[in-house]
Amino acid sequence: MTTQHFPSLDAYSIGETKNALQAYARVMGAWLKACRPNRKHWWHASLRPSLSGLTTGVIHGGVDIEMELNLRDGLLLVHTANGENLSIELLGQPATELAKAVEAFLIGAGIDNRCIPQGVNHDTDTYVGYAAKDAYKLSRAINASSAAMSSFRASIGEETSPIQLWPHHFDLSMLWLPGEKIPGQDPDNEEYSDKQMNFGFAFGDETIPEPYFYVTAYPLPDTFPALALPSGSRWQTEGFSGVVVLYQSLLQQKDPKKYLIKLWTHLLSAGRSQMLNNGS
Repeated sequence: MTTQHFPSLDAYSIGETKNALQAYARVMGAWLKACRPNRKHWWHASLRPSLSGLTTGVIHGGVDIEMELNLRDGLLLVHTANGENLSIELLGQPATELAKAVEAFLIGAGIDNRCIPQGVNHDTDTYVGYAAKDAYKLSRAINASSAAMSSFRASIGEETSPIQLWPHHFDLSMLWLPGEKIPGQDPDNEEYSDKQMNFGFAFGDETIPEPYFYVTAYPLPDTFPALALPSGSRWQTEGFSGVVVLYQSLLQQKDPKKYLIKLWTHLLSAGRSQMLNNGS
């Protein structure tokens, strides 16, 4: 039996590779936004973890297609239902090069014109520090995090989102949606009206420049910052309000997956009791 392990990640050495993959993920995300019907909370525009990286899943656009960042083999792959395939080696090249190659291939394959992204400005940077070995490590971290989220998600009775990676911020996340609306908000605008908690994993950003796990709640109960937290986790106030576990701190736990699920379960229980009108 294969077990998903959390690999070691050096926050400084992976930076250029992470930036490249984020730019490449945005190329794929642009096609999702253009081709798929809108779903609440932008679920139509997110990627999904795959065995070897990240996938769009099947996109229906005149000809059915699927795109994958295969980080095990270092490739951007595009497949069509007609058996045509595009394979591009990932070398840190500008995202604009990938975008042009994918568009030319799919136009030749007969993609519906409505699916072709319009007005998207992809990165023109060359990522000279891109490293295939680091890309594979990031893929393994995504898969291990997804496995933990999947186990946690299976215990939840209320609605949850897919486990999805967001191209814009390059973070993996899952929403808990208990079904209650926030008074005073437009009920047709789910972004602002749905009560929710977000359980996620990010590779680092301007707020926290190293990989970390996070949990946020909306609307944030006044009592949440005072919740008792296990060693290795802390309350974050700069940039956003929520619970944070640094990736390096997680690796110090005896059983990282068990630690995450226990923490998430604790916070979800607090969310049920403090965010919902009927408690639990």
